[in-house]
Amino acid sequence: MTRAEELAAFVARTSYDMLSGKAREELKIRLIDSLGCMIGALAAEPVRIIRDQINEFNGSGLCACIGGGRTAPDRAAFYNSALVRYLDFNDSYLAPRETCHPSDNLGAVLAAAEYSDAGGREFLTALAVSYQVQCRLSDVAPVRDKGFDHTTQGSYAVAAGVARALRLDPVRTAHAIAISGTAFNALRVTRTGALSNWKGLAYPNTAFGATHATFLAARGITGPLEVFEGNKGFMDAIAGPFEIDWEREDLERVTRTVVKKFNAEIHSQSAIEGVLELQTRHGFAAADVERVDVEIFDVAHRIIGGGEEGGKKIVETKEQADHSLPFLLAVALLDGQVMPEQYEPERIRCDDVQKLLQRIEVRPNQSYSARFPAEIACSLETLLKDGRTFKIEKTDYEGFVNRPLRWEGAADKFRRLAGACCETPVMDEIICIVAEMENAHLRDLTHVLQNVRLA
Repeated sequence: MTRAEELAAFVARTSYDMLSGKAREELKIRLIDSLGCMIGALAAEPVRIIRDQINEFNGSGLCACIGGGRTAPDRAAFYNSALVRYLDFNDSYLAPRETCHPSDNLGAVLAAAEYSDAGGREFLTALAVSYQVQCRLSDVAPVRDKGFDHTTQGSYAVAAGVARALRLDPVRTAHAIAISGTAFNALRVTRTGALSNWKGLAYPNTAFGATHATFLAARGITGPLEVFEGNKGFMDAIAGPFEIDWEREDLERVTRTVVKKFNAEIHSQSAIEGVLELQTRHGFAAADVERVDVEIFDVAHRIIGGGEEGGKKIVETKEQADHSLPFLLAVALLDGQVMPEQYEPERIRCDDVQKLLQRIEVRPNQSYSARFPAEIACSLETLLKDGRTFKIEKTDYEGFVNRPLRWEGAADKFRRLAGACCETPVMDEIICIVAEMENAHLRDLTHVLQNVRLA
């Protein structure tokens, strides 16, 4: 068999029984966490633009749009994935040379599972499949240093999860994987330099395309089955050689994903927690700060600290702000938190945050880099205007693998994000459905989500 066929055989043989009790619990935590992100993003301008386009092109259809309306499965995959991703508050997976957000697959799996009238167990299994595929490819086939975006591995994950939700046989699943992996190899420029709306929409676009491709494969359209190992295939052109024995794979990778405590890029989480702990411990105000010096692992420096992916001192938009460690630390010191309201245009432009971020310097630390991704270590030294200096070192944060977010914390985060759109009884209903997802029907969930409305 080709490698695509080996992967397809794995996808087709997966079942809910393969999930350990811990994996089932973590999947539900990731689900309620992602639903909070989705509902919390309903008022965002890019989301409104997408909704307007969907309504103009096809305002009725087979699958629910969160917050109202229905559309075709591929468009529902795009819209609902945009909701998951827009706030940049959803989960992450840290591999040595790749970082991804496996919950980016939720919108596509949700649409396919609703289309196929899946039960809760089938839906959770398909979601776990997409997590497993994306995380394992991130482990062994990173593409960031080659100039490609992590959505590249996502094309395989979406196809696998959607195929499982549709209950496709191994042959059609293999062709779905082959088409998607061939067609959607995105450039890393999405996340370098002056960041745009596309930072939050690149994966939704992959979700749209791979969902569309999987439905084509379901009808019999074929793709290049040597997509991985073939001449000019994924290995030859992008990733280089790698091995995954899909016969021995499980569905446990979700247990190694991490949840965000702060509404900020994942590599910033320990630094934000650290600067807030430092401020609480010593009782200084942001106005007292002369300078903050940060040492952090090289991936964080590269992506959000002003390294090779671009400077982080010019911050004018939400997309630039949540990928600027100087901005994130400055606004944390000023506001005592980093949540969606910290990205309001008026807050980003304020003189206090703009001036303070200029006095925050970020440098890579080789020792911290060597310990990544087992740790996301950093140290922060704060010099006050009166000459006092305070320092803290961090290796993790609440939500990291060794300090995981529990169900109660995830439900609290959901309420915090969804509260602007949901009355308490509606939030309670969503939480109850997700808590018992294995005994529910997926349409129980999508029906409630479709009727969520902005206040």
